[in-house]
Amino acid sequence: MQTMNQDEVDKLLQDHFHLREYLNSIKNKMGPPVFYKKLPRELKDEKFPNVIYPTKGSVFIHIYRTPDMEEKIYQAIEPTLDEDNKRKYDKLLNIIVKRAPEKESVVTDEELKDTLKELIDEIIIIDEKAKKFELEKERLFRKNNFKEKIKATSSQKESLIYLITKELIGGGPLEPFMRDSYLEDIHIITGENVHAIHKVFDMIKTNVEIDKELAPKFTRKLSEKMGAAVSEALPIVDGVLPDGSRGNVIFPESISVKGPSITIRKFAETPISVTQLINWGTMDTGIAAYVWLAMQFGRSFFVCGETASGKTTTTNAVIPFIPPDKKIYTAENTPELHVPHRVWQQLLTRTSGSEEGSVDLFELLKAALRSRPDYIIPGETRGVEGSVVFQAMQTGHPCITTFHAGSVTKVIQRFTGDPINVPKAFMDNLDFVLIQMAVERKGKRLRRVLSVDEIEGYNRAVDGIMSRRAFEWNAIEDKHVFRANRNSYILEQRIAKNAGYSDLSEIYDEYDRRKHILERMVEEKIFDYYEVVQFIWTFYREGVEGLPISI
Repeated sequence: MQTMNQDEVDKLLQDHFHLREYLNSIKNKMGPPVFYKKLPRELKDEKFPNVIYPTKGSVFIHIYRTPDMEEKIYQAIEPTLDEDNKRKYDKLLNIIVKRAPEKESVVTDEELKDTLKELIDEIIIIDEKAKKFELEKERLFRKNNFKEKIKATSSQKESLIYLITKELIGGGPLEPFMRDSYLEDIHIITGENVHAIHKVFDMIKTNVEIDKELAPKFTRKLSEKMGAAVSEALPIVDGVLPDGSRGNVIFPESISVKGPSITIRKFAETPISVTQLINWGTMDTGIAAYVWLAMQFGRSFFVCGETASGKTTTTNAVIPFIPPDKKIYTAENTPELHVPHRVWQQLLTRTSGSEEGSVDLFELLKAALRSRPDYIIPGETRGVEGSVVFQAMQTGHPCITTFHAGSVTKVIQRFTGDPINVPKAFMDNLDFVLIQMAVERKGKRLRRVLSVDEIEGYNRAVDGIMSRRAFEWNAIEDKHVFRANRNSYILEQRIAKNAGYSDLSEIYDEYDRRKHILERMVEEKIFDYYEVVQFIWTFYREGVEGLPISI
């Protein structure tokens, strides 16, 4: 059940005073919100939603639209400071500053968070313990061992922990967004309401605004968390926030006319599974079965599309199709790939510090050739490192990567032209190109695999690369069509032939079997990423007989 029952709601209101106060403040403006444990995607179609859901910790999100409103609103419900709490907050902050030198030095945000929690636990006395505290107070004074304490309720302590963490090591005004797993991107233009891309509600206006006067200080602080302080000399900064989210900061008004602007792409802690993508219609079971066979038999392919089309999401979703005993080598600028395999060599570029100490993607990919991996996965290929990807494929290392391109023709043009300059004759080392886009269909924003194109090879007579369409999305019916059924170059010539099939057409029986397995997984609602991983790997180890559902 995705909604909360009344007992669960009552418990939340009892434990979170700020949530109770918020509900009291809106009761005359709209009907009571529906509380959800988990948001169903069907809510996307609601014209006037009125829902509340929890995030990590004590932050709740209210998404609503009333008939007199033009758009939906994302309201972050955070602990607040009344006069009593404000005094406690200021006192707590002063005591923490005094007591911090007594603790061991910290390096990471996580260590600082643990130290702050430890200090707050030492300083705050919960009300029910207050009487005992008063009785011991005189004895502690006599022993000259007494340290300042603050008396607070459990609810006040929760608020104080949140607010101290938010200001000292958290995201400041962006903290609610960093705790919300339903957000994909956060778009900040100072002096305006922050907007966010929500996994259920798409682009949505939030109640949070970065004040123009505070924006320069906030922007510098955020960029420092990304490893490079933005300034007039360094006006644009790209980097990774401590939680793994990717950030882009543009600072001076001479470039960003409205003031500092920031874009944050949230890091997903748990990847989306391939069955969930099938359930959402991003791809169908046929495309997934095709990719499954390709990855089992070590074929190379690119996942291509525009920005925010879901390329990395799809890549992460299909990585479990690689057999569990394989060694995976990933190379990225920012850590976005998730690999469940036990032998995973995860490498990141290093651009900060001296030029001599920097390591770029090109060098990481060259190192991959000496590491003897079963699969090389560069997170994203943009430039000259693309030539190393093809060198790897040329030497028998299967590769998967994402690439910005809207068609197989554009992929070929960009790889065979400057600055990558892969010889056309080498292009047949790439098996197929999957094109994925964010599309508008009947007023809805959807992510869809538009096509899968197989690369047959270089035709010297026409000096061109021959390709054939394997799968195609039918926009009218919102369905994927297997155009290369019983005529797939990759399934027959690259997989069946190398796998030793005497009759190449038998590969379609195996394709149909994988397709049926995926259909059954979707029917049984096996959508959890780690459950899907174990399901696929059980199939590799034990066959259909070992699967927990009937096939």
